[in-house]
Amino acid sequence: MLAISLLEHYAAPVSVTPDALAPDLVVAAWREMSALHAAACAALERELGERHGLGVSDFEVLDRLAEAAECKSRAQDLADSVHLSQSALSRLVDRLARHGLVERCACDMDRRGIFVVLTEEGRRRHAEAAPTHHDVLARILPAA
Repeated sequence: MLAISLLEHYAAPVSVTPDALAPDLVVAAWREMSALHAAACAALERELGERHGLGVSDFEVLDRLAEAAECKSRAQDLADSVHLSQSALSRLVDRLARHGLVERCACDMDRRGIFVVLTEEGRRRHAEAAPTHHDVLARILPAA
């Protein structure tokens, strides 16, 4: 995978000289990765939206919950895993809950904690959208 090979290749610090005429390999790799990310996000947003009525972040939350034990996750852990702030995740979970895809539950061990749980409808929508997600990524991203 591109990100893994880049991390392995650039694990050591890289020094950049100010008089370099062309972008160094790290900058070129960053630009390539950024362009791929933008293209993948745009294609996912379009196709997940048109085919399944889901945005990229919607799908990512459903996907993380589908992979989690008991199809649930603490809200803070979920926010971290999908790279959203706690408030952005809260708004997204509100929207998904209105559509019956997730539910909020209080944490038994810590009343301040909130779990987000995937519903049966959420599992169904995720299962329908997962092949689209995979197909878009396979089409956009380079082979490993």
